[in-house]
Amino acid sequence: MRPSRYALLTGALLTAAAASAQVQPPPAGGQAPPPAAPTPPPAPAAPAKSVPYGAGLKVNLSPDGSKYIRFLTWHQIYTRYTKNNEGTTRAPGKEQKDQVDFGLRRSRLVILAQLNPRFVIYTHMGINNQNAVSGGLLGDAAAPGKKPQFFIHEAVTEYKVNKYLSLGAGLHYLNGISRLTSASTTSILPMDLPLTNFPTIEQTDQFARWLGVYAKGRVGKLDYRFSVSDPFLTNQASTPLGLGAITSTSSTTVGGVTTTTTVNTGTGIATYSPQNTKHVYQGYVSYNFLEPEANLLPYFTGTYLGTKRVFSIGAGFLYNKDAMYSRGTDSRVTYTTLPSAADQFANIPTRKHDMAMFGVDAFYDVPLDTAARTAITLYGVYYNYNMGPNHVRFIGAENPGYGVASGYTAALRGNAVPQSGTGNSFYGQVGYLLPQKLLGPKARLQPYVAYLHSDYEFLSKASNVYDVGANLLLDGHNAKVTLNYRARPDFSRTNLATGQVNGLDYKPEITLQTQIFL
Repeated sequence: MRPSRYALLTGALLTAAAASAQVQPPPAGGQAPPPAAPTPPPAPAAPAKSVPYGAGLKVNLSPDGSKYIRFLTWHQIYTRYTKNNEGTTRAPGKEQKDQVDFGLRRSRLVILAQLNPRFVIYTHMGINNQNAVSGGLLGDAAAPGKKPQFFIHEAVTEYKVNKYLSLGAGLHYLNGISRLTSASTTSILPMDLPLTNFPTIEQTDQFARWLGVYAKGRVGKLDYRFSVSDPFLTNQASTPLGLGAITSTSSTTVGGVTTTTTVNTGTGIATYSPQNTKHVYQGYVSYNFLEPEANLLPYFTGTYLGTKRVFSIGAGFLYNKDAMYSRGTDSRVTYTTLPSAADQFANIPTRKHDMAMFGVDAFYDVPLDTAARTAITLYGVYYNYNMGPNHVRFIGAENPGYGVASGYTAALRGNAVPQSGTGNSFYGQVGYLLPQKLLGPKARLQPYVAYLHSDYEFLSKASNVYDVGANLLLDGHNAKVTLNYRARPDFSRTNLATGQVNGLDYKPEITLQTQIFL
């Protein structure tokens, strides 16, 4: 036992000696050693570079993304100087030659959902053209601009039959006539559309949308869209006597009773018929020589900013039987008591006119220098409109005029120009995307020019609208600022009974538009 105890004691002493040999003696003076230097924290990760917006806010409802809901929203806001058409009032009884005003040109929200690759539903809501004097709740250009009507632009359900054909129904934007008649308002090349591309806007349609059914698709390089829709009842206050002018009145007194006889003679000027219930037929067909364009949604892109190579030619139409009516100058109606509206339609003959509209256009948008990322956009369209004899309509986008002074016509106030009518129009635009490094790594500059020429049979002079401006693209179309100068014709001295234009000068508009699209 004793030798084993000695062995255990010897092992313990050796272990203690080894341990003490590894312990450093305290420094002279009895101070503790300095603490070890802390371990440096890991370097923060470099911030990720921004990526293109792509499909926007998209929520997948299935793991593979075949079922989803997508949200898009955008605002286009104007800061604008306008020299008004002659005789314009900005407030009741306050004639104003010019002003700087502010407004919401468009404020929109789109909700798009796909149940599977065959079923699509989308809803498009928003407001348009609100400023301090118009665009308000009543929808009347002479009403205050407060509380604009937030309304449905589109409400569509669509079923994909096969790769060549999709069928849809609802309040739709599958328009005919031209590419611009179904234009995307977020990717416009110039500041705005010419509006001549929407000839029936807010008359037989709801802000260029229609209640009906449609078929669309693509066969090879040929894209097509056709629709059948109901026209909205319009001009319901219009009556046959309203299509004429009082040419004479005479009074006779018999037995102390005075009777006034009125003679009303037709003007021969067509307007929208309040009795129009015939279907509206539309179609547009285009052929793409280079890359195909997306066609899930109905909106045609205005400029691709060098991201695609597109060369498309197209043609389209709109036809609505008996959409317009008029009374010829040989129509004379004599009455002593104003007949009711129903009696007028029953007893005063009117002429019905079909609405037939055609367009042919070409769109060319390609990158030029891949290193500098320059690109060019070209577009041209010719319109031929038949809307009944002598029909012409004046519209001013987000019109800054409240009304007109005595002796002027309300339709010609503010910035109104001839927007549609029986006759021909040509519209063209050219844009050039400057080299990428001109303004730094992110911002891009895209100058453009646009020109609208309209020759309507009723007006004794043609209408010409000139636009020149530039897009400052801060993040493509998702964030851009547009500065536009417009020279527009002032038709305020036009006799709307005869179409005689008594003097025509051009008034300037300078507009700064900001757009954010998410």
